[in-house]
Amino acid sequence: MFSNHKFNERSRMGEIIHEDTSLLLTISRFGISLGFGDKTVQEACDANEIHCKTFLAVVNFIAEGNVMVQETYEHISIESVINYLKNAHHYFLSYKLPSIREKLIEAVESSGQSGPYKVVFMKFFDEYFQEVRKHMDYEDKTVFPYVMRLLSGKPDKKYRIAYFEEHHSDVDSKLSELKSIIVRYYPSKGQNYKMNDVLFDLYACEKDLALHNMIEDFFFVPVVEAIEEKSKKA
Repeated sequence: MFSNHKFNERSRMGEIIHEDTSLLLTISRFGISLGFGDKTVQEACDANEIHCKTFLAVVNFIAEGNVMVQETYEHISIESVINYLKNAHHYFLSYKLPSIREKLIEAVESSGQSGPYKVVFMKFFDEYFQEVRKHMDYEDKTVFPYVMRLLSGKPDKKYRIAYFEEHHSDVDSKLSELKSIIVRYYPSKGQNYKMNDVLFDLYACEKDLALHNMIEDFFFVPVVEAIEEKSKKA
């Protein structure tokens, strides 16, 4: 019996990427690498020891533009969701943001007017980078361990996922400010190819971070809340 979602166990992995190329990041964050040939979702998940129902729940949550979990929490492996979120954190902190930083330096220096502009742009970017790191470190070191203790039957009486929800700030909005500063004040002549590349990356990263926050707020948190409620009744 297959669901009425956009994608199901019989969908081909290649079809998912063809439908929405941004889902390539989602697939990789579940630990599924390229080279899956003509495998179905079920076959690819089985080959990579991925919880298939959770994979599909997240993929469909994104693809269908949902703002609430469509599946009951019993069908979702919260451990798999945590691994997915951790992999996303690693991608942003160890690859994407450092890559944008390098491109930003190169673009400013190539303008021939790097002096004060480089200082301003890099100060703004580095402060933002540290803000993102602090945000994600808190989740990795506090929130996720709390949920794992909850799953092991050792709930923390001094912490609830609601505390995280109340103080969960968006980490994508400040990128919008940086884009605006560059568009308005970047001193250059010519085609600006390098800085345009930076702007494209910033737009893509902002969208990716916003989606990441949405998954945490409207997928991860509700599932954990349901687990907390079950734990109270046990």
